[in-house]
Amino acid sequence: MPIAKPETHVGTMPVLGLLGAILSVQIGAAFAKGLFPVLGSEGTTMLRLAIGALMLAAVLRPWKVLPSRKNLPWLAAYGVTVCAMNMLFYAALQRIPLGICVALEFTGPLFVATLGSRRLLDLVWVALAVAGIVLLSPFAGVSRGLDPLGVALALAAGACWGLYIIFAQKAGAELGVRTSAYGMAIAAVLALPFGFSAAQAYLTDLHIMAGASVVGLFSSALPFYLEMLVLARMPAKVYGMLVCLEPAGGALTGFLFLHEKLDLLQCTGIAAVIAAAFGAAVAARRPVPLPA
Repeated sequence: MPIAKPETHVGTMPVLGLLGAILSVQIGAAFAKGLFPVLGSEGTTMLRLAIGALMLAAVLRPWKVLPSRKNLPWLAAYGVTVCAMNMLFYAALQRIPLGICVALEFTGPLFVATLGSRRLLDLVWVALAVAGIVLLSPFAGVSRGLDPLGVALALAAGACWGLYIIFAQKAGAELGVRTSAYGMAIAAVLALPFGFSAAQAYLTDLHIMAGASVVGLFSSALPFYLEMLVLARMPAKVYGMLVCLEPAGGALTGFLFLHEKLDLLQCTGIAAVIAAAFGAAVAARRPVPLPA
């Protein structure tokens, strides 16, 4: 997978491009949540992956670089994690607010970034992230309106995001940017048994399919295009720090588009996760990539 340039100077346009990619992902999630009453999380996930796979295939033309036999297991593992991550995230999103869902999911790559570290400061960032999780937990008495299953699903999606980073690096060493197209296609095929029955009746409904296309565009094609433009022009450390704003983008999008209001302690929990991710990103060797 592409890694941002290890430079020190960054202009305004790359920063705006990355912020646009982050907001695009969250807007896509907001549109997806609007489809849940009709398609459910499984049907929405299946259509989002299928449409996203078609869009990425049209842009990247993955058939021009075929994977080797040696790379197939890593590519398959990558596709499985893309499918599981999206299925779990949308299932969580059906139950809890977008901002909280994104913050809980973000703990996965944060723990991967600090895994194996012997620096005391990294343990501080982990402790801060755990404190954020506690503040967002329905069992702590501060967020009693949250669905416990939704919280668990968001954390599981975060674990898949952590695995996604590992498998993307392994598979991407050979395939480069085309890894995303292959992974999305594998994920779409794996999601068919879970979501096809829910989506089948609406495949000829232009209104529903238009909504699903918007989800695919904002969740896959547009942020991927913006991120590819940014990666060639932005230092890795700056990229990693800006991506940490994704939970805030989720909370803002949830408020503006879904009218989801968070209390002070929930906002504090999200802020704790952002601060932990930001601190870890400052010292990280590699930036945390946005999920496919």
